[in-house]
Amino acid sequence: MDSPQRRKRKQQARIYKPPYAKFLSVRSLTVCLSFFVFVLFISSDRLPIHKGVSFRPVLRTSTLSLLPVFLTGNGGAHATSKSQYPRLVVEGRVLMPDHLMLIVSTKLTPPVDNLDCVYYDLVLEQVVLKPVLSVDEYHQFKSIVRCHLPPLNFSASVNLRGRQRGRLGNVVVERRDWLLRLNQSVVPSWDRVVYEAVLDWNAHTRNVVVFAKGLNLKPHREADARKFRCHFSLTDFDQHHRGLFVLTTQAIAAAQETVRCLLPRSILNNPDKAKDIRVTVGRRGDGNVEGADDAPLPSIAKLQNVNSHQGKSNTGKYELCACTMLWNQASFLREWIIYHAWLGIERWFIYDNNSDDELQEVIDELNLHDYNITRHAWPWVKTQEAGFSHCALRAKHECKWLGLFDVDEFFYFPHDRGQDIPGPNSLRALVMNYTDSPTYAEIRTVCHSYGPSGLTSSPTQGVTVGYTCRLEAPERHKSIVRPELLHTTLLNAVHHFRLQDGYRYLDLPESKAIVNHYKYQAWDTFKAKFFRRVSTYVTNWQDDQNKGSKDRAPGLGTEAIEPHNWRLQFCEVWDTGLKDFVMANFADSASGFLPWERSLA
Repeated sequence: MDSPQRRKRKQQARIYKPPYAKFLSVRSLTVCLSFFVFVLFISSDRLPIHKGVSFRPVLRTSTLSLLPVFLTGNGGAHATSKSQYPRLVVEGRVLMPDHLMLIVSTKLTPPVDNLDCVYYDLVLEQVVLKPVLSVDEYHQFKSIVRCHLPPLNFSASVNLRGRQRGRLGNVVVERRDWLLRLNQSVVPSWDRVVYEAVLDWNAHTRNVVVFAKGLNLKPHREADARKFRCHFSLTDFDQHHRGLFVLTTQAIAAAQETVRCLLPRSILNNPDKAKDIRVTVGRRGDGNVEGADDAPLPSIAKLQNVNSHQGKSNTGKYELCACTMLWNQASFLREWIIYHAWLGIERWFIYDNNSDDELQEVIDELNLHDYNITRHAWPWVKTQEAGFSHCALRAKHECKWLGLFDVDEFFYFPHDRGQDIPGPNSLRALVMNYTDSPTYAEIRTVCHSYGPSGLTSSPTQGVTVGYTCRLEAPERHKSIVRPELLHTTLLNAVHHFRLQDGYRYLDLPESKAIVNHYKYQAWDTFKAKFFRRVSTYVTNWQDDQNKGSKDRAPGLGTEAIEPHNWRLQFCEVWDTGLKDFVMANFADSASGFLPWERSLA
C-alpha cells in the first residue's frame, strides 16, 4: 500500500504540466496535419516528380512560428468580437528603406483609422503601438500595411492590432506570444529578398517567373540560368533559409532581377492549388559537393496566377494596351488616358509605385466612362524593369500589342499641309498592320524632349498645350511590343525588350510618328523627381554618381534647388504641332475647355 507521501507525489505528477506543453501539443498536431496535406498535394497527380525537380522534406525545429498569430482586441492571441479587424494574419514582412511593410491575408479598405502597428522590445518585454502609415490593396484579396520602422532595439516582427471602439486600451501579450516573437524568422531587408512570383501559364509555357533583389546580376545582360534553382515551400523560409517541406526545380532563364524556373509536377497538374506556395531562389554550388548550394534568398513571395483570361484566343484579345509605372501623378493621368484612348488604346495597366495622392479616385472616375483601367499596387522601389516584365506577363493574355511609356509621354503623328490629318484610333490602326507579321515584334518611336517653355507653374490646359519648346535632337525611343513574343528572360531596358529569336524591331521614321516627352516641366513639378527614380539601374538625383548620364538634367546638381533661369532651359525649337492638333480635336467648340480640365462626372 502506498504511503501518504507517495500518493501525494503521484497526484502532483498528474496535475503538473509545463507552461509550454499545451502549445507544443497544438504545434505538433499542426506539423502532422501540414505533412499529411502536403503529401496529398504532391501525390494527387499520381505521377512522378517532374524531371529536374527534387523533393527535400525539412522539419523546422528551431522556430515556433508555424502557427499564425492573430493580434486583435486586447493585443492577445485571440480575436474579440469588439474589434473591427477580427482576424488579421500577417503573411510576410520586409524592411523597406523608409518603412516596414506587412502583407496581410485580408483585404482592408482605406482609410484605416483604428489599426495600430505593434512593436516588441524582446529584452525588456515591452510593447509600443503606433498608428499604421497607410493601407493598400494587394493581389486582389490581400493588403499591404505600411508601418513606421521599428524603434532601436525592437524586433522587426511587427504585428497589427485593431482598437476597440476607437480607444487605444492596454496591450496584454501572453507568454506564448513572446516565445513566438523570439523564434520568428528574421525579417528580410529590401536589398535582399524575393518579392514576387508569377505563374507563366499558356499553351506553350508553364513556368514560374520569380522577381528578386540581391541576385546582383549585370544590367541588360542575360545571366547563366544553370547557376540558379527555385525552391517551393508550404511555409516561410526561416532564419536558416529552410521551409517545412521543399520542392526544388532548375532555373531555365535569368536576367537582372528575374529568374524563370520549371514548375514541380504537382503544381503543373494542380495550378489552382498553388496560391499559398512560397517561392525563393538560390544559387547552385559545386555539383560534386553535397549541400554546396548557397543559402536561398529570404522570400515574401507566394505563387500568383495573373492569367484571368486563360484560354482566350488571339482573335478575342485587345489590339492595343498600355502599361505605365507612376508615383503621385494622378493630376496628369486624365490627359494621358483620354488622349491616348482617342488614338485607339483599349486597355490600361497602371502600376502604382506607392502613390499617396488621389490616383484611385481618378481611375474610378475614368472607369465610370468605360476607359478600362486596372490599378496594380507595386510597392517595390526602384524596380521599373521588373515591373514592366510583370506587366508583360499579365498583358499577354489580354493584348496583342502593349505600349510601355510614362504619363508625360504622348504619341503624335505629325503632318504637313495637304496631308490627311490623323483621326481617331490612328495608333491602333498603325500597330494592326504588323499584328500578323512573321518578322516584327516591336515598334520603336523616337522621343522629343520638351522644356519648361517659359512657364513657372503647371499649365492648366495640360502638358500637350502648355509646353511647346523642345530640344532639337531626339532622345532615345519608346516601344510597343507583342508581349507573347518577348524573350524568356523578359530582359528589358525600360525603353525596349529583348525579343524571341527570329523577331526584330521596326523603327518608325520621325516623319511618320514621334513621342513628345514632357521631360523638363515647370520647376514645382520637376523637383518631385528628386524624391526617387523608379528605374533599377538609374542613379537617384540626390546621389553623387553618374553626373554626365543622359538620365540626369544637364547642369542640375544633386539637390532640389531651382537652377537659374530654369524656365528658359531646354528650349531650342518652338514646336506647336501637338498643341494645335489637340485644340482642333479635343477642345469644346463653345467654351474652349479640354476634356481633362474638369471632372468627367
